[in-house]
Amino acid sequence: MSDHSRPPGGARQARRPRKPAEYRNEITPPALTLSLDDYVPTGFIDLGVPENVDFGLFAAGFSTPFAIQTKAIPVALTGRDVCGRAKTGSGKTLAFGVPLLARLRGEGQPCRPTALVLVPTRELALQVAEVLAPVAIACGRTVLAVYGGASRQQQITALQAGVDVVVATPLRLIDLLKENELQLDGVEIVVLDEADRMADDGFTPQVEWILRKVTAPHQTMLFSATLDGDVAHLVARYMNDPEEVAVDAATDTVGTMHHLFLAVHHMDKDRVVAAIASGLGKSIVFCQTKRTCDRVERNLQELGVRASAIHGDLPQAARERALKRFTDGELSVLVATDVAARGIDIDDIGSVIHYEPAPDVKDYLHRSGRTARAGRDGWAVTLAEYNQHTQVRILQRAMRLEPSLPIEVFSNNPMLKDLTLFDV
Repeated sequence: MSDHSRPPGGARQARRPRKPAEYRNEITPPALTLSLDDYVPTGFIDLGVPENVDFGLFAAGFSTPFAIQTKAIPVALTGRDVCGRAKTGSGKTLAFGVPLLARLRGEGQPCRPTALVLVPTRELALQVAEVLAPVAIACGRTVLAVYGGASRQQQITALQAGVDVVVATPLRLIDLLKENELQLDGVEIVVLDEADRMADDGFTPQVEWILRKVTAPHQTMLFSATLDGDVAHLVARYMNDPEEVAVDAATDTVGTMHHLFLAVHHMDKDRVVAAIASGLGKSIVFCQTKRTCDRVERNLQELGVRASAIHGDLPQAARERALKRFTDGELSVLVATDVAARGIDIDDIGSVIHYEPAPDVKDYLHRSGRTARAGRDGWAVTLAEYNQHTQVRILQRAMRLEPSLPIEVFSNNPMLKDLTLFDV
């Protein structure tokens, strides 16, 4: 690396372990193509973030900290334990990830990482790793997601190459620890992300077992939507005089609009739509083209769904007739283009389904605003095929949602009939 391309702070060249095939394409960060000459300090620099970490944030496209980041990062940078009360989508990954990368001193050795992020699910492990990996590259650090369902041997191979930050689910981590494939005696920083979800899923004993394996002096950061019950027990027993940071009141209620991003196969999309609609009453499916509307309408009807399309090629009388049937409950699904749906003003729509990711955030918000009206809960569901995940992340960042991978689903997934089972 030349003097002009070295990240600020003199960071060493990142070591990139070979990633298992199961998730190599999902969390491999883009190569850093920006040089020091391109670097413009971000809003994180005012929080005390070191220049080399800020360069990583700049290179990864982050510019302005969210509220939870503004509160948590300065505290965590001092080395003090932190309890963060924050919901999913609030930006908590960078709230703990930035100080974690800034404060690491040792280098990950074979099977001995220097930081551990414990999360409840495979999806969250992948999400956290995807957010942190490009920032870590600029700091000369490596990130590895470790979870069940992927090749155990390939994860061991990556750990043997030496990894700085391990993002892990409890059961796979315990499996590796019991077989001496991983040691936690060199860990300097521990993060418990979505601690309430781990407690709800019955993982508190496993979490405690893991924490007892972290034997060196270390900083602990815990993030959770609530800080009571089993989470309060973890705080009292495993944290040292933590400072609590939050951007909401402990009694705040969940908002009425829920955003869900699903990774689907092209041949399975219509069945996924049918499954969602069966559990949410009235749903509007937005399509980019009139031709797609007609095809989706036909496929849904063949699946037994009471669906009708409205678009500019249909006579006005036909569109009004379909809209009245939808309003009266005779139809459960309306398949529409953006232009045709502009006049829809119905309060009891359970979900808006984006058949493909919206072209931009303005269209996304316009479409999604058809649900979650009059104080009712509503779902904005985006279906993304394998080559549309980048557009999903662009939309998420534009809406100030924490970027996350779409959740892979197939139409026989029972959670599609009850979207509250998804952790969003």
